[in-house]
Amino acid sequence: MAPSATFPDHDNAPDHNDATIMSLRKTLKSEDAALAARFRALFSLKHLACQNPETPQTIPAIDAIASALSSPSELLKHELAYCLGQSRNQHAIPHLRNALEDMEQAPICRHEAAEALGALGDKNSLQLLKERRDDKNEVEVVRETCEIAVERIEWEHSEKRSQEKIKQSDFSSIDPAPPMPQAADKPSIPELEATLLDTKLSLFHRYRAMFALRDLASPPDLSTAVPAVHALARGFDDPSALFRHEIAFVFGQLSHPASIPSLTKCLGNLKEDGMVRHEAAEALGSLGEEKGVEETLKSFIDDPERVVRESIVVALDMAEYERNGEMEYATVMSSAPVAA
Repeated sequence: MAPSATFPDHDNAPDHNDATIMSLRKTLKSEDAALAARFRALFSLKHLACQNPETPQTIPAIDAIASALSSPSELLKHELAYCLGQSRNQHAIPHLRNALEDMEQAPICRHEAAEALGALGDKNSLQLLKERRDDKNEVEVVRETCEIAVERIEWEHSEKRSQEKIKQSDFSSIDPAPPMPQAADKPSIPELEATLLDTKLSLFHRYRAMFALRDLASPPDLSTAVPAVHALARGFDDPSALFRHEIAFVFGQLSHPASIPSLTKCLGNLKEDGMVRHEAAEALGSLGEEKGVEETLKSFIDDPERVVRESIVVALDMAEYERNGEMEYATVMSSAPVAA
């Protein structure tokens, strides 16, 4: 196992002397900085880390993100792992393997590291992912994530992938599973919903139905949008916390008003797993312009769970960004935040 404290700190190394990255890195790592400011710095670094083709800032940005994996904030660390997976850059892999193998890290962080390795399609991580998947003593959310990541990597490198016709998504994220391939006829929301809710199927297969339903709900004025959102909302009754958290993540991507009632109910359920409630909070933050959302979020500002409290802080900052019509939720040009 590799403890999080082993991540090197290269703040003074030559390849980190870019003034922008040094400033963002300093904010990201500062435990004295406001959490909202740290998240904006993170999404700025994510933008720099995701440049294609690579720029001289790419690797330093990845290392800057990874340098904060020693933070005591589980919310921040899980978001760091997500951003590393979205970088599409193999340089992030050692950082993510270390996080997954570190048993002292919280399950929410280790799960995100496993998912990120799947997003990067790293075949060399299959052995590690299979070990964690098959370990009966492993935390369930980590085991389930590793199961999905293994199938995603195997799909990524299979002949089947090239034979599938997949609808172009409106979202630029690398998802834990690709949407179901397009059939010759019009996609059936009831059929996708049945697949989504069938616990006898593999999580990877059910995730494919989940992301197909997501794509049927974007743009929001599609005739299929509201029925697809309602189908997805039924996933909140699933026995898997991982599955329920992914439903909330998808709602955060969609920012569809029809998801507000189910997200509000999820956030208000104090018996729900913190990783699900935190995702519901951030999804509501993406709907900050909608009536009543900000008031709902503020009512949980003193929630007993730290990961939820911190998510409320970030969600309220996102709501402010939405209300003010800011172009980007970042301190430099970046993609809007999508929590995992």
